[in-house]
Amino acid sequence: MSHLQNLLLDSLLGTKHVDSAALIKLQERSLCIASPGFSVMPSDVRTLVNGFAKNPLRARREGLYFKEKDYKCVRADDYSLYAKNENTGVVVVKTHLHLLVATYTEGMYPSVCVEATEKLDAYPDQRVGEKMPSGESLEEMNNRAPKDGSTLLAHATRDACPQEGQDARPTA
Repeated sequence: MSHLQNLLLDSLLGTKHVDSAALIKLQERSLCIASPGFSVMPSDVRTLVNGFAKNPLRARREGLYFKEKDYKCVRADDYSLYAKNENTGVVVVKTHLHLLVATYTEGMYPSVCVEATEKLDAYPDQRVGEKMPSGESLEEMNNRAPKDGSTLLAHATRDACPQEGQDARPTA
């Protein structure tokens, strides 16, 4: 399992309020990595990228069709897209280079899913000593990150995301 996939599993799925997660490369409009068992089809990637590329207010008015379900958008702006379908939902956060996608299901708290997803790209700004679900502190994780001001997520994706034309299927 890659460092990036471990980061997704620990920081998102480790909350127990994120069912699945994926990272999409914006420029290539392709899947970079996904949690085990989370299959994101190219049409789903297009839907999510277009939710930001086109007017986000349009996505809010019309909703989204993701993973063969119609979702009602409850938030759509230049940086975040939250959508729900009954007791399930999808949270999408736009970073400089990626879309970070997280889903939640019935019995999970959408607010925890949103918070974990929104904060993933901001780990270097978190409190020293705060622990990840894996037991590793954010300080320990940040010590592995570059000192050039980029985030841990940005650092992890540099080597982990396949180049265009390579296979981006999740690993078990």
